[in-house]
Amino acid sequence: MSGIQKYQTSPPPSRIQSPTGSTTTTTSTTTPLAYRSASPLPSPATHRHDCMTAAAKRYKYLRRLLKFRQMDFEFAAWQMVYLFIAPQKVYRNFQYRKQTKAQFARDDPAFVVLLCLWLCVTSVGFALVLRLSVASFLTFLLYTVCVDTLAVGVVVATLLWVFTNKRLVKATCREQDVEWGYAFDVHLNAFFPPLLILHFFQLFLYHVFISQDWFVSRLFGNLLWVFAIGYYIYITFLGYSALPILQPPRVFLYALPLLPLLLVVTLAMRVNLCSVLMDFYHYRVL
Repeated sequence: MSGIQKYQTSPPPSRIQSPTGSTTTTTSTTTPLAYRSASPLPSPATHRHDCMTAAAKRYKYLRRLLKFRQMDFEFAAWQMVYLFIAPQKVYRNFQYRKQTKAQFARDDPAFVVLLCLWLCVTSVGFALVLRLSVASFLTFLLYTVCVDTLAVGVVVATLLWVFTNKRLVKATCREQDVEWGYAFDVHLNAFFPPLLILHFFQLFLYHVFISQDWFVSRLFGNLLWVFAIGYYIYITFLGYSALPILQPPRVFLYALPLLPLLLVVTLAMRVNLCSVLMDFYHYRVL
């Protein structure tokens, strides 16, 4: 009767003959120390030890923009939901991607595609609220997608990418850096909740309540802005906190105490931030 054969699940140890004649056993690994998992289990079968160049990653990402069948829209939608209810879970997935695909940044453009679809939906809502013509709507959509989202996102991501690499990288991890693609992903993650708050939710209440010249209307509208900005700051903080090569990025949280001050000042000046946004959008497309 044959016994059960056991298969080895970890890399075979290498035996090195020491000068004294004794044999030492070592286990080789190529995973960077800063990203090494504490799990005693072997690396997943999909783990990649190589690291593509930034140009190769960019080419692969842009090429997949035209291959909708290869995009995981279900997972991207899951991320959008959890950015509201539990954003920490979204960044745990980014850490897993580093272990399996040797990069933190998304390699699937499904999130960007869904975000653009949301921008199209909310732009239709703004066109109805602002009573825009078809030509004005197309201009508004172009500004919203290309300028407000992508162009501003590139600028913000680049500034935070430079700041984190110059100021927040640990002294023991100077040979590593924050990926620009990850900085852009963090911005898009942080941008999505304010998008739904200010570009979707407020549209249902704008004409009937928020736009009225009442104190409670200004309070409610400005509170939406405070929550939206707070969401952006907190999710940005979580994004850079997920990187083990960085010092705790508490500097991003320093702006949070300024939000109550912003609320008080705008209310004292009788400024309705939602109405300011509407006026800005209206006059930009005229």
